[in-house]
Amino acid sequence: MKKNFKSLAIFILSLFFLNISSLLPALAETATPQSGNRYPIVLVHGLGGFGRDEMLDFKYWGGLYDIQEYLKAHGYEVHTAAVGPVSSNWDRACELYAQLVGGTVDYGAAHAAKYGHARYGRTYKAFIPDLGKVDPETGEIKKVHLIGHSMGGQTIRTLVQLLEQGAEEERSYTQDNLSPLFAGGHSWVHSITTISTPHDGTSLDNAINKGMPWLQSFIGFMSTLSTPNQLYDLKLDQFGLTRYQGEPVDAYLKRVFESSYWKLNRDLSNWDLAVEGARELNGWVQAQENVYYFSWATNATRKFLFADYQVPKITMNLFLVPFALHIGSYTRNVPGQVPIDKTWWPNDGLVSLISQNGPKINSTDQIINYDGNPRRGVWNYMGVLEGYDHLDIIGIGTLWNPCPWYLKHAQLLASLPADYAEVPEKDDENTQTIPEHEQDLTSEDNLNPSFSETTEEQTNEIPEKDDENIQTITEHDQDLTSEDTLNPSSSETTEEQTNEAPEKNDENIQTITEHDQDLTSEDTLKPPSSETTEESTISEN
Repeated sequence: MKKNFKSLAIFILSLFFLNISSLLPALAETATPQSGNRYPIVLVHGLGGFGRDEMLDFKYWGGLYDIQEYLKAHGYEVHTAAVGPVSSNWDRACELYAQLVGGTVDYGAAHAAKYGHARYGRTYKAFIPDLGKVDPETGEIKKVHLIGHSMGGQTIRTLVQLLEQGAEEERSYTQDNLSPLFAGGHSWVHSITTISTPHDGTSLDNAINKGMPWLQSFIGFMSTLSTPNQLYDLKLDQFGLTRYQGEPVDAYLKRVFESSYWKLNRDLSNWDLAVEGARELNGWVQAQENVYYFSWATNATRKFLFADYQVPKITMNLFLVPFALHIGSYTRNVPGQVPIDKTWWPNDGLVSLISQNGPKINSTDQIINYDGNPRRGVWNYMGVLEGYDHLDIIGIGTLWNPCPWYLKHAQLLASLPADYAEVPEKDDENTQTIPEHEQDLTSEDNLNPSFSETTEEQTNEIPEKDDENIQTITEHDQDLTSEDTLNPSSSETTEEQTNEAPEKNDENIQTITEHDQDLTSEDTLKPPSSETTEESTISEN
C-alpha cells in the first residue's frame, strides 16, 4: 500500500510539472573533447529548489531524468547541493561551502548579528574532502566546477568571491574561530557555469513585491510540505523556522508569518533577485582572474503580433505563462531605481533574457562571445537557447531529456587545463604528467572511461534538434541594437517573424556564430544551422 501511494504521488507530481506541449528535441552531439582536468562537478539549484532526497525522488536536476547519475555513469564525479530554497545568496554560499569541505555552516558572526539570526547552521559531510589540496606526486591542485541554475548562478558567484577575497566585515569583527571562508586566498573553483541566471535581477520580482509579499506566501505554502520525513525542507534553521516534530501545520504557519525574518528584506532571496538587489550584489561580487566563467541564456517568448510586447511561445510550461506575460510588457522609470524598458521583455518565463549573459549593472565584469577558446576572468557567453523556458533547461515541464546536453558541457569543463602548484622533479619519465594534447577522453584513464569502447553511433546518441529551438546568429549581426538579435529566426521564418524582437540597447548581450561554438571542433553544444542536412536535424515537438 505504501509503495503504491508513493508511485501514485510521483505520478501526480510529474503531471503537475509536465507540460507535454513543451517537448523539445535534444541538442546535437559533438565530437569528444580532450581532457585537461579531473575536477568534480557540483550542481547548485535556484529559488525554491530542493535536494535529491526530497519531493518523492522527483529531481530538480533532470525532472523525470537524473542528470547527476547520468554524468556519473559517464565517468564524472558529480554532487548535488541542497541549500536554502529562499535564503539569501550569502547564506546559501555559506551552506554550499560547508557541503563542499565538510563541517558546520558558519554564516559569520558579523552577518548573523546584522540580520538577527543564528551564526551556526547544520553540519555536513564533505563532498570533496581534499578540495584545495595539492597532489604531492603531480603538483595538481584539487579544484571544483560549479554549475548553477537560476539563483544558483548568483550563489556560486558569491561563494567564489568569498573564497578568493574573503569578507572584510567578518575579519574586522571581534569573533572567535573566523571561518576560513571569510579569510580569503582560496583559489579552489576552476569554473563557474550559470544557466538562466538573473545576473541583473528579474523585473518579475520588482513588480510583484509592490503589491504582495509573494515570497512569504510561497514559504507558507511550501512549509506545509515540510514534514518530519522532509518532503520539502525549507532549511531556515538559522531563523528558527524549522517545523518541530509533531507541530501542527497551523501553529507552524503562524510562526512562519509572524517571524521577524520577513522584516529583514536584505537577507533573503527576493531582495537578491530584485534588480536593485542584484545591483548591490554586482558591486562586490566580481569575476576572479583565475576562474573560467560560462553563461547560458534561455528564451521562450516572441513578439506579439499587434504590439511590441513579448508573449510566450506555445511550448512554454503553462505554469510560467502568467509570469512571462507580465515580464513581457512591464516597464518602469522611477528615480533612484534601474530603468526597465522593452529591452527587458524577451524572457524565459521567470528571467529576462537581457539579464542572463552576465552581470552588467554596477559591474566591471567583461562579457565576450564564446569562440571555442575559453578565457579566464571573463564571462564566456555561450548564447541563447531559443524555445527553452526557465524549467525546460533542467528537465522540468518537458519530455526532453536534458542529460546529454549536460554531458556536452561537462566535456567542455573537462577539457580545461588543470592547475598545478610547483611540480617536484621526477627521475622516472613514467611519472611525468601526461601532456594536455595527449589526454584524449577516449583513453582508459580519463574522466569518461566508458568512451574508450564507444562507437561512433553511440557518441551521437543525442537526437538532432530543429534549429528553431536553439538558435544563434552570425558574429556580424551580434549587436543588441538590432531587432533580430535576441530571438534569431530559423531559415524558414517569415520577414515579419524575423523582426519580432524589440530593439536592444545593451551591447553586452551577445550571441555567437554557429561555427564558433565548438567545444573542441566544428561540432557544437548548440544545434546545427539552417544549412544542416536532413539527417542532422529533427522536427520541433
